[in-house]
Amino acid sequence: MKSNAKVFPHLWYAKEAEEAARFYASIFPSSRVDHVTELRSESPGGPPGSVRVVDFTLLGQRFQAISAGPHHAFNDAVSMVVVCDDQAELDRYWDALLEGGGRPQACGWLIDRFGLRWQIVPAALDEMMRDRDPARAKRVTDALLKMVKLDIAALEQAYRS
Repeated sequence: MKSNAKVFPHLWYAKEAEEAARFYASIFPSSRVDHVTELRSESPGGPPGSVRVVDFTLLGQRFQAISAGPHHAFNDAVSMVVVCDDQAELDRYWDALLEGGGRPQACGWLIDRFGLRWQIVPAALDEMMRDRDPARAKRVTDALLKMVKLDIAALEQAYRS
């Protein structure tokens, strides 16, 4: 695999890195599992062949994951943000990432079945929350804080009201 990315996410899974990468690649366009490499040496993660490094691409962005035994669990300190152009796209990614045991969280966040955190957000959200009119920005923020999955029409209504 050849990539020009100088910075990319690397995700540590106890054992399901390849399964997770294939799951994510099935959801997003311009996505694929590029390569799976088994470490041929004994490592802290296990005997030769048990540790796997998975190179994959999501929406054209390089990612890497490793299956190397239990380590630190994913938590809210790091999340993947998916910017959506419309409600149909937001709904599609939300539903797909929850498939198989994911859990919805507040404010457009969810935890997928592998424990990774995602934020599924409308493209216009940043602009609405940064509006020069503090009352508008507050109305959008107040509306967002009451939501689980984000509702673009409701956010736009709060922005315009």
